[in-house]
Amino acid sequence: MATLGVLEAPPPRFSADEVATIAAALFGLEGRASDLGSERDQTFLIDDGGAGGVLKISNLGEDPGVLDMEEAAIEHVLRVDPELPIARPRLSPHGEYRPTFEGANGTHFVRLFERLHGQQGGIELEHQALFDFGATHARVTHALRGFFHPAAGRKLLWNPSETPELRRHTAAIANPSLRRLVENVLDRYEKRVAPRWPALRGQVVHGDLTLGNVLLDDGGRIAGIVDFGDIAFSTLVGDFAIGLSSLLRGRAGDDVFRATRIATDGFQSRLPLEPLELDLLGDLVAARLAAVTTISAWRTERFSENAEYIQQEDEKSARLLELFDSVGADAVTRKFGGTPPPAPTRELARRRHEVLGPALTELTYDDPVHVVRAEGVWLYTADGRRLLDAYNNVPVVGHCHPRVTEAVVRQTRLLNTHARYLYEPLIELGERLVATMPEGSGLDTVMLVNSGSEANELAWRFALAATGGQGAIVTEHAYHGVTTRIADLSPEEWPAGYRPGNVETIAPPGSGGTDIQAALERLEMPLAATFLDGAFTSDGIRFPAPEQVAAIVDATHAARGLFVADEVQAGHGRTGHHLWSFARYGITPDVVTLGKPMGNGYPVAAVITRREIADALAEKTRVFSTFGGNPVAAQAGLAVLDVIEDERLVENAARVGARVVRTLKDLRANQIVEVRGRGLLVGTELESADLAERVVNHLRAEGILIGRTGPRQNVLKIRPPLAFADEHAAMLSDAISRALSD
Repeated sequence: MATLGVLEAPPPRFSADEVATIAAALFGLEGRASDLGSERDQTFLIDDGGAGGVLKISNLGEDPGVLDMEEAAIEHVLRVDPELPIARPRLSPHGEYRPTFEGANGTHFVRLFERLHGQQGGIELEHQALFDFGATHARVTHALRGFFHPAAGRKLLWNPSETPELRRHTAAIANPSLRRLVENVLDRYEKRVAPRWPALRGQVVHGDLTLGNVLLDDGGRIAGIVDFGDIAFSTLVGDFAIGLSSLLRGRAGDDVFRATRIATDGFQSRLPLEPLELDLLGDLVAARLAAVTTISAWRTERFSENAEYIQQEDEKSARLLELFDSVGADAVTRKFGGTPPPAPTRELARRRHEVLGPALTELTYDDPVHVVRAEGVWLYTADGRRLLDAYNNVPVVGHCHPRVTEAVVRQTRLLNTHARYLYEPLIELGERLVATMPEGSGLDTVMLVNSGSEANELAWRFALAATGGQGAIVTEHAYHGVTTRIADLSPEEWPAGYRPGNVETIAPPGSGGTDIQAALERLEMPLAATFLDGAFTSDGIRFPAPEQVAAIVDATHAARGLFVADEVQAGHGRTGHHLWSFARYGITPDVVTLGKPMGNGYPVAAVITRREIADALAEKTRVFSTFGGNPVAAQAGLAVLDVIEDERLVENAARVGARVVRTLKDLRANQIVEVRGRGLLVGTELESADLAERVVNHLRAEGILIGRTGPRQNVLKIRPPLAFADEHAAMLSDAISRALSD
């Protein structure tokens, strides 16, 4: 084992004629030697008029174990990805990869590599070449991830893990302004990168996949990878930062960040970076520039005769450090793909109003909820608070469920297109949904769309085509969507004094008021459809007796209309015991619509009906939704169904929901008029809308989110993700008790 490291031991100093003699003696290769330059070794092209080769004479400080690792790594990479254009080592006539040669100062290892053809490149590389460079770098990294060697733990100052060690050598930087820039980078590294370094993905990496160690074809794509001399265990993103920094040197201004984004796209096309890696990428590129500057100054002091080669990247590295300093480290982080810090909440609310306008629904709480991430039943705010989500039904299986998010990401990387092509996820989702319908219902035809509004719009078109009617019946404060026709079927959204001529309303069954027979008598045209939300969510959350709902279905059919079960809010196990809320009533809908929770946040919705109803529309027109049922949406829908089944969320909703209802009823607060609930959809009717609003905002201040509903907006709406557990139910009921006591 050498006593000096490769950066401390003097490099070999053989002349071209001596190298030609060595090549002939050790490898039988006769030819002219041309110096290719090297930082710590000597590298020569041996031109024999034929294939030739590249001869590398190792530094006296080189560890033979490291050379063994280089050879093993090349063999491993080519076994995993044989199409990578890597220069292979060549055997000597005696079957050796690294014979030795005695120099004036000691024994050197000598290796011969195959000669690859290409050219050097730099800032002239454009979009596709930058992308391909990043992709090739990722291929090399991916090929090495299953490789290990005992020498991989070598200490090498070029390794990003050794960045703090650079400080011992910054005094060698003669320019005080440049030294300050380097020291600032090191300060930020020690504060921001070093504490998170252990959390980064680590493996054996190439260590120096830069423009100086590759050859390019005429299109700027990598045609040869010629050096594995810096191979070591490090981090995946630190290694990419090394290659990226070489692509940026010589560029200026916005072109630096444009090139960064394109090369990063290329890398991520093969090997996606994690959020933490993207957050630290800018700092790691800066660290590489600091390493180039510092090591160059230090080694130039020691080996001034090789200064021209050592200093060749100094000026360009210094200019990049100056650019980063002028832009600001935090801004560089964002431009390199890192997560920007959240904007001030009040300022963000002002910007929201200015750019999105007054027609958008106002923010829910007096103290706006400014969220930055979520997990399970929790939302995390910009100010670092954790909020218990007892309100949002879109993330039905929990915010950012890993099964769903990974299904979306995997399919996004693989394929996303429209439903005029064949692909499995859409068909599988349709079959899965049909299988959940009641046996013998005839609900055998599925169409995938993007939202609950679009699903109800399509259901309405089915009804018009199948019945020839134009009339609709809905409940008094129902909400079924935002399209023009479906907004007419959503009294909750009607402006004051507005009532469409083709729509009649009924009271939620069992609540008193207009019943369906009276509504049918008032309807001045044939009935096309009755739409009901099985939990009457916008009507204040109600669960009437099954026979009352069945009577509405029967009356609808008697009037030759279709019954549409709107499961957008109450479906996917929300009400417990059954996947679909209509099952509780023992009825068979003609059309079922699904939406909000179907993709756990990814836009996907569905309409399920009988084939003869679909045929009636098909006789008049065909329906196509560009994004409806796309592979990504379908995979999200499949994953949600899988999670509901695997985690037994329907059963959980029934059990935990019953506890919520029971504990709220036990409060016996005078302000509570009635508690109504099934599963994890609970309405608590209070004396007034003002009181309900105060309770909602009181809970918001305590870190719990609920909403309000009902014609008078006096019903507390509790509608959490189905992952809601007993401890969350206890927190919720305790908070409501405190709010009502204040």
